Amino acid sequence: MEVNCETDFVAKDANFVAFSQQVCEMALQHQPADVASLMGLGTAAGPTLESARQDLVAKIGEKIDVRRFHLVKPKGSLGCYLHGARIGVLVDVEGDDSGELSKDMAMHIAATNPQFVSVDDVAPEVLDKERKFLTGQAEEEGKPPEIVAKMIEGRLRKFLGEITLEGQAFVKDPDIKVGKLLKKQDARVCSFIRLEVGEGIEKKVENFAEEVAAQVEASRGDDGQE
Repeated sequence: MEVNCETDFVAKDANFVAFSQQVCEMALQHQPADVASLMGLGTAAGPTLESARQDLVAKIGEKIDVRRFHLVKPKGSLGCYLHGARIGVLVDVEGDDSGELSKDMAMHIAATNPQFVSVDDVAPEVLDKERKFLTGQAEEEGKPPEIVAKMIEGRLRKFLGEITLEGQAFVKDPDIKVGKLLKKQDARVCSFIRLEVGEGIEKKVENFAEEVAAQVEASRGDDGQE
């Protein structure tokens, strides 16, 4: 799960950490379809998780959002790795009785950020886009068509090695590819999830002070009614 705030100071705040933990536990317990459904769940301390979020925003004075979450139902051993509070990985590995390989895979994925497990998992549109890019790049070099074709295939193999987990060099031993390491240990990665805080979020200027002021005012109104 990714829960966003605006500063490292708040990310370490006990109230923020407790809220994030609560939201995570609720997601695991109820397994909602999306964030909106999750935030609509009722809690023992208040009407909904969304109201708890708004109360925390008013208390801390920073924008706080539950951005996304993934539920993983492993087929094998579940490896996990947290790199501080910014990168989190869950990886499902079959054939890993000790759990050590799963942990190593999680750490590797955190470091290298593969997009797919294997070449077979790469979406056709990703391949088409890269092939077109490489074709244009090779043609600009003025090589004969038969050389261009070989250049494209070679560069495409390199590209696939970079974006697939099995094609990458293992971070703990760069002399061996992850795919070969897994085969050697008679194991396979079924799936993985890698979340990095803030990835894909465009920076934009917002009048957050007005939002906080409105929530504080609403909170005062509630106190007055009590």
